[in-house]
Amino acid sequence: MDLTAWQQDIEHWFAKHYTGGDASHDIAHFRRVWHCARQIADGQPVSLTVILFASYFHDLVSLPKNHPDRARSSQLSAQQTLSILSRDFPRFPAEHHAAVAHAIEAHSFSAQITPQTLEAKIVQDADRLEALGAIGLARVFAVSGAMNAALFDANDPFADRRALDDKAYALDHFQTKLLRLPATMQTVKGREMAQRNADFLVHFMAKLSAELAGDPDSLDVDIIRRFAAQDLPKLC
Repeated sequence: MDLTAWQQDIEHWFAKHYTGGDASHDIAHFRRVWHCARQIADGQPVSLTVILFASYFHDLVSLPKNHPDRARSSQLSAQQTLSILSRDFPRFPAEHHAAVAHAIEAHSFSAQITPQTLEAKIVQDADRLEALGAIGLARVFAVSGAMNAALFDANDPFADRRALDDKAYALDHFQTKLLRLPATMQTVKGREMAQRNADFLVHFMAKLSAELAGDPDSLDVDIIRRFAAQDLPKLC
């Protein structure tokens, strides 16, 4: 089967079986990860079929951020995906099962599993790009709102005099995770995309800082200098 036919089968499976997922882990998220992964994979010696299945099923289990087993979400997703492939996708080559499972396990930031294949590296990069840019900006506040977290600490929004706490303040998540993501990217193209989208978040922070200071028509250049992407080591 070609990729279009496989994707149609996957979409049919999700329409029939998938009832989970919040606004950050719905079918639209899976589609975006797949489209992004295809861009990163362009011209690379990879199995696009493995990437397709891993992109769609990587967040099949997504425990809330405050759940004690949150770090096991990707491993649980991989386990469920293997069962689904065997039961519902009998035409999918069994020799690809392990590669799909590994790409799913390794995509997670909290699981801290190093991707060993180029397919896994691409899926990890594509998923992490969802946490940056305009979608990432929307997601961080949507998730924090669902957790009843404040948007920011009004007395110290950028944590100059306190410890960062992204469970209490949504804005803290930019420093605890989001702005660190470009350095974790596994591919050259993924890193380039991540740096551009992280810059977007820094400019949002600079705009917010200016508005909090009573200047709604400017950017706080000190925030841009402080958080602008640093030069990263070259990838092999």
